[in-house]
Amino acid sequence: MMKTALSVENLSKVYLRDKKKTSNVNALNNITLDVKQGEIFGLLGPNGAGKTTFLSILAGTVIKTDGKVKVWGFDLDKNPRQVRASIGIVPQEVNLDAFFSPKKLLDLQAGLYGVKNSQKITETILSLVSLDKQAESYSRNLSGGMKRRLLIAKAMVHQPPILVLDEPTAGVDVELRKNLWDNVKQLNKIGVTIILTTHYLFEAQEMCDRIAIINKGNLVALDTTKKLLDRIKSKKIIFKLKKFESNLSLNLPNVKFFINSNDTITVNYEKESLNFDQLINYLKEKNLKILDISIDEGNLEDVFLQLTKN
Repeated sequence: MMKTALSVENLSKVYLRDKKKTSNVNALNNITLDVKQGEIFGLLGPNGAGKTTFLSILAGTVIKTDGKVKVWGFDLDKNPRQVRASIGIVPQEVNLDAFFSPKKLLDLQAGLYGVKNSQKITETILSLVSLDKQAESYSRNLSGGMKRRLLIAKAMVHQPPILVLDEPTAGVDVELRKNLWDNVKQLNKIGVTIILTTHYLFEAQEMCDRIAIINKGNLVALDTTKKLLDRIKSKKIIFKLKKFESNLSLNLPNVKFFINSNDTITVNYEKESLNFDQLINYLKEKNLKILDISIDEGNLEDVFLQLTKN
């Protein structure tokens, strides 16, 4: 049976607006979820949803109001030191000493965690994040992508089984983003459990095994990526056709036709209301010759907007 890496039960956090305690802000409302060992788990939500509060509680920088948190089997209330030792957090902000080399930074970080010199795996970690060739370079001379990978390396010096990535590709270009995700996948393959927050929903769709969506402090969805995508009921198809007459009339129950030009038609319909073959046969009956088909099944962004728009 797969081990639970993170278990959260009825987690709540209330912030006081003022000293008189006349008004409160519920940042998290009874959040219950778990993260399985070895999975890549997405934690999504709009700005102000409560993601930062959630991660800050795991990091030990914010004290929860209520609920239970267990990290790698350790209770946050009873074993806070073991919880911090079981998790590595990669912050959104790049916070590196410009005059230290990656090797020195990792050695220093390991020392802060109490890792003995004989137990340090600095070279191994640098190799994992593809920074072994830059081990002795000044951090200030590293590219943006290298600095991001160095942040990941810093979070791994104490060999935590869980790695939290907070907006790891913010401000990173396409090529560097791809390299970064290749590194993350490699870490996941060797057994590291990944918890990811990102505003790039296509990344979460491609990377994550399961996804939790938080909105206004509430957990509004928790499921596999596939099942979340299955919530999309509508389908859009664009047909490129041989030129047809402008007075063309199209009508099918539960189907919306939009004539974009004299050679392009967009069709919207509910997935369960119509078979794709029926649609093709109908167009053929109208003597329309199909040249190309473009299908939009919807994506995670559609699900996200549907769950958080209100």
